[in-house]
Amino acid sequence: MMRSARSALIVWAALSLLVAASLWLIQLALGSGGFGVFIQQPPLINLPVTLASVALLWLSAGALLYLVQSGSVSARNLFTASGFFIICWSTLNILSERLRYGDYTYYFESAATMYRNEPLHGSYFYPPLWATLTQFLVPAGEQTFFMALWLLDFVSFAAFYVLLHRVLERYGFGVRLAAVVTTVFMLANAPLLRTLVYVQVNLHTLNMIFLALLLYPRRPLLSALMLALAVHLKGSPIVLVLAFLLEKDRRWLAWFGASLIVIAGFTVITDGFTPFMDVLQHWQGLALSNNTIYHDTSFDSFLRSTAQFVPIDLLWTRTLIYAAKALLAAASILAMVRCARSLQFVKSREAGAQMLNAIPPLFILLTLSAPVVWEHHGVFVALSFLLMLKRLETAHEWLWFGFAYLVEFLLPTFDFYPWSFGRLVAPMIILWQMWRMAQRKGDAAVFTRLNRWFEKLPALKLGAGP
Repeated sequence: MMRSARSALIVWAALSLLVAASLWLIQLALGSGGFGVFIQQPPLINLPVTLASVALLWLSAGALLYLVQSGSVSARNLFTASGFFIICWSTLNILSERLRYGDYTYYFESAATMYRNEPLHGSYFYPPLWATLTQFLVPAGEQTFFMALWLLDFVSFAAFYVLLHRVLERYGFGVRLAAVVTTVFMLANAPLLRTLVYVQVNLHTLNMIFLALLLYPRRPLLSALMLALAVHLKGSPIVLVLAFLLEKDRRWLAWFGASLIVIAGFTVITDGFTPFMDVLQHWQGLALSNNTIYHDTSFDSFLRSTAQFVPIDLLWTRTLIYAAKALLAAASILAMVRCARSLQFVKSREAGAQMLNAIPPLFILLTLSAPVVWEHHGVFVALSFLLMLKRLETAHEWLWFGFAYLVEFLLPTFDFYPWSFGRLVAPMIILWQMWRMAQRKGDAAVFTRLNRWFEKLPALKLGAGP
């Protein structure tokens, strides 16, 4: 098989050189305008995205051939490699069919205003870091700005596969089971797809969080830096520090505090303190908003929407919003402590185990405590859901989990009060299950058997054959 892969790689390289030569000849003979003779604009698609998708898929096919012929793909990582390329190729085909993408326009407008030393655009609700970094792309124009963010999002998507896989391994999933779970999770996933088609920062943020988990406790400085970057990208990951507090690691906390200051200092040096003031004003306006959007599945949106049909004064609506979030915070923190004490997800008392056990409930608090919870924010509860696969025993528990998973990750986004608020209810079902199962000893029998079964599958000898 390796010899066949080597021959295929040679053919791939030859075709790649021919394509590169044709591009060079067109540029040399006709200039950049000459490509219009050879490349047509199909209807209802974004041509640069299509060409980028084709190029990425072609390059990744070559990378796969190289890995196979070099012996890097083995029986142990065959599931991992297969899943990685399957999700990348299927997603590139989906993304290449879109005509319009979403939130990058808000990012561009905010970066442009920062570049011009003007107040941040009113639709920007993140800490200033993202606008600070992306403002340097503004002189290249909006199309280049968009393509740079689109490519970065796809790189983060590929990295998310690797990091989620590694995080599941750290929580006790075998290599093969982790690969299967990650692949199935990413293949059909409405929040993940929405993150990509909106060119959102969610995956960048979540990847930083996963790196913080994986690097702790061996690399405390890097772990703290990654979480600080996540906080400066989104803000809400600050709640995850509660899990690290349980470790009583003063060195990590010191590195985290220093990292927050250093990263903020970058914006202060380039643009002063004004962007931070702008963001605080935007957050205040968002908290006082009276919008009713049925696919914004926050407590704020649900209670404001309900107030349309029930005679509730605005003051009482806001009181109920704050009360609901206070109850969520209390429930999440209690579940965090309970999971940490019972070693619910990691049966170990080594350094970092308490943090790993405490993190899953906090992801739910991170997601649902925000004043706006769009459908793409569901990616932040990915780990909370997937780790429950270790704990589910009875048919009753599987039915509740299956319902929550269906609503959170599989249903397309729709706007129909009150049914579209399922993504508000689903994470709370998982939080309830975490609380109920915390005192259960050991992993679920079905998880243990499945983990062992995958590891005992016959090894495929990739080097066999002519």
